[in-house]
Amino acid sequence: MRRLLLIVPVLLFIGGCARRESPVAAGIRTQTLLLGNGAEPQSLDPHLVTAYTDQNILLALFEGLCALDERTSQPVPAAAESWEVSSGGLVYTFHLRAGLKWANGEKLTATDFVFAWRRALAPTLGSEYSYLLYPLKNAAAFNAGTLTDPAALGCEAPDAHTLRLTLERPTPYLPALTANPIWFPLNPRVLAASGPVADRTNGWASPGTLVGNGPFILQEWRSNAHVKVVRNPHYWDAATVRLNAIVFYPTESPDTEERNFRAGQVHVTHALPPTKLATYRTQTPTALRLDPFLQTVFLRFNTTRPPFDQPAVRRALALAIDRAAITRSVLRDANLPAPHFTPPNCAGYTTRATVDTDFAAARALLATAGYPEGRGLPILTLQIRNDAQQPGLAEILQALWQRELGVRLEIRSLEQKTWVQNQQTLDYMISGAGWIGDFADPVTFLDLFISTSGNNWTGWHNADYDRLIAQAAATAAPAARLELFQQAEALLLESAPITPVFFGSQAYLLHPSVRGWEPALLGFHQYKKIYLKQ
Repeated sequence: MRRLLLIVPVLLFIGGCARRESPVAAGIRTQTLLLGNGAEPQSLDPHLVTAYTDQNILLALFEGLCALDERTSQPVPAAAESWEVSSGGLVYTFHLRAGLKWANGEKLTATDFVFAWRRALAPTLGSEYSYLLYPLKNAAAFNAGTLTDPAALGCEAPDAHTLRLTLERPTPYLPALTANPIWFPLNPRVLAASGPVADRTNGWASPGTLVGNGPFILQEWRSNAHVKVVRNPHYWDAATVRLNAIVFYPTESPDTEERNFRAGQVHVTHALPPTKLATYRTQTPTALRLDPFLQTVFLRFNTTRPPFDQPAVRRALALAIDRAAITRSVLRDANLPAPHFTPPNCAGYTTRATVDTDFAAARALLATAGYPEGRGLPILTLQIRNDAQQPGLAEILQALWQRELGVRLEIRSLEQKTWVQNQQTLDYMISGAGWIGDFADPVTFLDLFISTSGNNWTGWHNADYDRLIAQAAATAAPAARLELFQQAEALLLESAPITPVFFGSQAYLLHPSVRGWEPALLGFHQYKKIYLKQ
């Protein structure tokens, strides 16, 4: 009996000290990817999403005619198994895979794509990304409300497995466009059951009602906690999918996310604080990823609000930015300074026009606008997202503009939802901003600021700029097309409704158990390729 009593405390001691299984280890065992995603989703409706972090989730829930290959950024077959284009480049015919189904088991047909595109272009919906459908014949007129017959749109379904798209003009990058959420199919019966299909308040995109066609199904969405998706047995390529689930965590603080990674809470982080780059470079290089990223981080000016209704004021602030100092001190040389808006060598295009640091010219412009040495200017407000980069950028701007121009700057740090909403409603003075290319072509950056763009959140409209972008769209000769972009970007930088600061790169942490994760220039990952292995 005494021996038994002596043994029991030892067993209790051993049991009490046993290490608990971390979420990362449990995820490896259950094939559940734990993914940092940076922010709470604003929406999971493919037609209302504008944030890159929201698109990350949609790529698990939906699939377009094409997907984008991570390594090449080129379109590859997805819901469509093949396509051909007419000799004049004006008609694309896509052939859907046999046996496509929605996540609820219903058949998916070509008419579901047509339904989705008509809805995306409906004026009542007000989709910010509707302009990505403008290559379709009559799409711009229908979206503007000047044409009301949806049958006049250049999209039709001759049969259940065929889509015929008639274009306004040749658009060689059309297959890549179809990989974007605005081009995803929607289930008309699911939307109709939740209310008017072209109403922004339709709440269909929620757990229990959202039905997609991607490799995963939406199971949970706990506000400010996580979004969980689980494997879709009805996905056409379900045999390839090895993950059973993905959990997206909306952690806005990169410092918190980095601590979560060290604690075994996530397999992949959305970002990494620049202050931690040196540590990971020297101590844990195998976890650190520094991937190229087709992105520009910039400032938006609200041109509808004084003093930013004066180009001279906007231009002065643009010239008083030391971009090299920002990338050196804030970003630890992980990013390149951006003297122009479109990233360099974007499908063979590099902008000639630049915005250089010139404090003397900036002071002269400010004086010309009636604010010598900043006198007479109100305190300017810069709104930023509390991410890994913008707070440090804001602090340098605050010091630079005070020292060089006499401009006082107040910084407002916001969560992503409010930060985006304020830009959409022009409820700001200056805003930190970022844009990631939707596909590898300069037009995805430059058509952002045409008058009809739903993502032109500056209030700036310029007829000459619109004309140049329209001419480029109608120009088949590659060199002539790029030259028109050169003229447009020079005009954009001179008028300065925005000003670029630095080009993107993806600095994040990746657990060694994550396999099939490729560097993606556009940030689009095909989750069906990813799995976990100890």
